[in-house]
Amino acid sequence: MAICGNLLITVLIWLVLHLHTPMYFFLCNLSVQDIVHVSAILPKLISIVSTGNHNISFAGCFSQMFMFIFCLNTDFLLLTSMAYDRYVAICIPLQYSVIMNVQTCVLLVSACWVIGVLNAVMHSFLMSQLTFCYHKTINHFFCDLRAILKLSSDDTMHIKTIVFAEGVLFGVIPFILILTSYVCIISSICKIHSTAGRLKTFSSCSSHIVTVILFCGASLSQYMKPETEQSEEQDKLLSLLYIAVVPMLNPLVYSLRNKAVLQAMKIIIKIKVSNFLSGAFVRY
Repeated sequence: MAICGNLLITVLIWLVLHLHTPMYFFLCNLSVQDIVHVSAILPKLISIVSTGNHNISFAGCFSQMFMFIFCLNTDFLLLTSMAYDRYVAICIPLQYSVIMNVQTCVLLVSACWVIGVLNAVMHSFLMSQLTFCYHKTINHFFCDLRAILKLSSDDTMHIKTIVFAEGVLFGVIPFILILTSYVCIISSICKIHSTAGRLKTFSSCSSHIVTVILFCGASLSQYMKPETEQSEEQDKLLSLLYIAVVPMLNPLVYSLRNKAVLQAMKIIIKIKVSNFLSGAFVRY
């Protein structure tokens, strides 16, 4: 469901010209990132559940950990960029086209992807320097960074310190910026004289806030809270929430409830149907 929904959004934004705007440019990148995120982790989980084979190679585990770190950081930064885009569109509408020009949008998105890759490379390098025994049991449904750290016989305090610092830098600060932007947006919405306009804008923003809180709240509460024996089971549930549930909800919340996206779907369907009918007529 996550892959189909996000793939549909990506294709629609790519094909329909009136969706070539900054907002949908960010949404397209978020959809691509969600596809990568679920594809890196959920297939192995499905394999474990269906076959009962819990084994994963060392290289496969590190690859999964790399993709997880990359996607998690990129997701936070993309959501922050999207919140900034909505802030400019609603709070400074007359300057929107000037501020959110093509160069700015490309720069923001490129920075999100590059920072995510560099951070994942750094963590993968640090983890590769640790010592592990040949056979280990990971108490998680995927190769989570904190779960793997517990398996090493070396001192991992320096990596844990970096994880906490990056949690503040790439997690807490972006989350505060997102909430601040939405506070400003809600304040601007309250100034709209039209009741219908207020309800329309607030309904879309409220659903955005819910998904942001689900994603950021689950991931931050997992990585920023102290480690305990009871927290290991909680970590699995929290991970499932932002790895599986949120990528499935994003297309519904951000796009499929949007009239412009629904109109784009109707245009594509009409084109495909007309092409099919004209081709069938020629063959007949």
